[in-house]
This record gives sequence, structure tokens and C-alpha cells, in this order.
Amino acid sequence: MKNWKVILAILTANVVFMSASYTMLIPFLPMYLIRELGVPQSDVKMWSGVVFSVTFLIGGIMAPIWGKMADKHGKKPMAIRSGLGLALSYLLGGLVTSPEQMVGVRVLQGFAAGLWSVCLAIATSSVPVGKLGMSLGILQSGLTAGNVIGPLIGGALASAFGMRTSFYLGGAVLFIITLVFWFYIPEPPGSKASKEELEGESATALLKNPPIREALICSGIVQMVILLIQPIISLYVEQLYDGTDNIIFIAGLVFSLVGIASAITAPYWGRFGQNRGFYLSLSLSSVGAGIVMILQSVPDSLTLFAVLNFTVGLFFAGIHPSISAILANKTERTQRGRVFGMLFSAQQFGSMVGPLVGGVIATFLPLHVLFVLGGCVLLAIAAFIYKRHRGEAPVM
Repeated sequence: MKNWKVILAILTANVVFMSASYTMLIPFLPMYLIRELGVPQSDVKMWSGVVFSVTFLIGGIMAPIWGKMADKHGKKPMAIRSGLGLALSYLLGGLVTSPEQMVGVRVLQGFAAGLWSVCLAIATSSVPVGKLGMSLGILQSGLTAGNVIGPLIGGALASAFGMRTSFYLGGAVLFIITLVFWFYIPEPPGSKASKEELEGESATALLKNPPIREALICSGIVQMVILLIQPIISLYVEQLYDGTDNIIFIAGLVFSLVGIASAITAPYWGRFGQNRGFYLSLSLSSVGAGIVMILQSVPDSLTLFAVLNFTVGLFFAGIHPSISAILANKTERTQRGRVFGMLFSAQQFGSMVGPLVGGVIATFLPLHVLFVLGGCVLLAIAAFIYKRHRGEAPVM
């Protein structure tokens, strides 16, 4: 059996490359629709909403099913399933010639999704309880480091070789990640549920647990806020940017600032949550992210917006690790496939709603309104969590 530190290191490396492969593509999908698939400028917001949301709809429906299978058959087989499916979908994404075909590819991605939730389930079942906060912070740092690398690579590849190259490279990277899971990640001991446990601890039963239910709802809402903003970042940067050259690269650079900041601070948020309580870290990080997001609606210069985009990342880094740690602390190892599958499902539905709501608002109102709306939602989450769990002792 490998040492838990080795497992965490391998998982973190996989998460970095998984995230980078995703963010090489996602921030630039609106431009991909226009430049490669011939979508008119007037229709791109509608098509972007559909292309983003369909993956999250399918992924949200399938996630609890994959989670139950992970508890029954093992987390490792589910990681291999997801990795191979994502590799295939990225490859096909580089071959499509119409927006309708792109929607079909995104449907396949929805069925393949779930690699991040499996990584969480493996990590929380492999590391000691006292190292949970730090470990989840490191994983989140890896995720956000990939968010930094991906847009920069995607922007550079698009400028030099065309946007389809990013899809091919992403597919190759996901295939390599799958091989790493196959040969180097062991199944966590004692993490498979018996038939009786699976029947007695259904998703419905887990949802009756108030802390689990609250954490899942909060995660879904936070993801909705993120996806209100993420699809329009490149369009918003284009509004603020004076020039016209290298707009894809500039948008990727600005987008990556959130990841740089999050990669720096995520382990510190994890350690803070371990020592002071994960509910406190969740409420404080939500307050900070909400305030800065509202301020992002103010700038009329790209430089100031970029600084605020970096600052908001410092706070977003604490939200998801805190939620993941709360769920891990409230469940047994034999439940973690299901609970993190449900977490992924909540995030997928939030990710589905976000672009649709954002697309509708952006059609009728200025883009900066989305930042105000998202910030107010985060402040409401912080107030709810603080009121419900103020003074709760940390889990050691």
C-alpha cells in the first residue's frame, strides 16, 4: 500500500493536468463557436448557453449513479471510466464542424464527467483525518493551478496553431491521466460499501442529514455564480481592451489570474479550516469573494479588472475545499463515492443554471450586472452559514 503522501502527490498532479485540459478549452468556447463553427455574432450568447449547460445537465443526472457505482465497485474503476470518456470527447470536440455537433460532444462529456469527484473520494478515503483540510487545500491548489496553466496554453495554441489544437492536446493529456490512475493509484482500503450499506444509505437518506444537504446546496449555488461569469469573461475583456490584437491570449491571461491567486491561498484556507473550523473558513471566504466580485462591476480599464480578478481568486480558494471537508467529516468512507457524486451533481446543476441565467441577463442588460448579482449571492451564502454554524468547534 502506497503512503498517503505519495497518493496525494499523484492525485494532485493528475488534477493539475485534468484542470488545465479543461480550461484550455472552456473560456474560449464562445470564440470557437464564432471562428471555427460559423455561429453569427448575434447568436453566440444563445449557443454558448446551450453548449455550456447541456454537459452540466447530463453530468448532474449521472453523477449520483456513478457515485453509487464507485462505492459498490471501487473509486479507481470510475476514475478510469471518466478519464477515457473525457479523452474521447475532447478529441471529437476538435473534429466538429457545426454548433449542433458541438452540442453532441458536450452531451458525451456530461456522461464522461466525474473525474474531480472521484479524486476527492479517493483523497478523503486515503489521508488521515487530521490532514484532511491541508490535503483538500493542496488538491484545490492543484485544480486552480491547472486553471492558470490551461487558459495560457489554450490562448497561445489558438494564436499559433488554431483553436482545434487545444482539443487534440486535451484529449491526449486525459488519456495519459487515465493510464496514471490505472497503474499508480490504489483503491482506498475499506472504502467499498456492502450491499446492506448501499441499500440502507441511499442518496435520499444522506440528503436528510442537514449539514450534508446545506453543503450540497451551497456548492450548487456557488458553482452557479462562477458560471454566471465564466462564459462571458472573454467578451467582457474584449469590451475593456483597447486593442484588437491577441484578444484570445489576453482573455486567457486575465482568466488565469483567478487560478494563480487560488493556487497560492488554497492550502492556507485548508489549514485555517482544520484549525478554526470549516464553516468559519467557508463563511469568510464567501464574504471576501462576494465583496470583490461586486467591485469587479466598477472598472472601466482592463488593468484594474485584472487586479480584481486576481483578488477574487484569493477568496474563492477557500470555498470548495471547505465544503468538501464538511462533507468528508459528516460521512463514512463507504459513503464518499455517493456523497461526492452528489456534490458533483449539485455543482453540475449549478453550472447548468449559471450560463443560462447569465445568457438571458447579458442579452438584455450590461455584462457588469452579472458581477453584482453573483457577489450578492455569495454574501447571502456567507450570512446563512455564519448564522447556522457560528461557534461550531473544528474537527481535529
